[in-house]
Amino acid sequence: QVQLVESGGGLVQAGGSLRLSCAASGRTFSNYAMGWFRQAPGKEREFVAIISWSGGSTRYADSVKGRFTISRDNAKNTVFLQMNSLKPEDTAVYYCAGDSRGYSTARRSYDVWGQGTQVTVSS
Repeated sequence: QVQLVESGGGLVQAGGSLRLSCAASGRTFSNYAMGWFRQAPGKEREFVAIISWSGGSTRYADSVKGRFTISRDNAKNTVFLQMNSLKPEDTAVYYCAGDSRGYSTARRSYDVWGQGTQVTVSS
């Protein structure tokens, strides 16, 4: 079983950048498609980005397309989320998650979750 730990969150001004990291333990990390989700106060957890096990395919929510980039380093068991041109509406707890069965944007498809990291964007 893979365990996930996010880091890199913090407070940033609108227009700024942050890079989130998600470190995975376990030898089967490369078998997982990896996703990032976020949850703002009072809202449902929503899909942000996904990357295939090989890193060859990515997909983004429309709200972050062109501003966020997901990547992974299977040799280091790490997945990243580079967030540029941040907006106050990006404020949320960001979670990384692993999908061992496919390549899905649906929250229910993910069987491994990290504890989350807070991202706050001030206006």
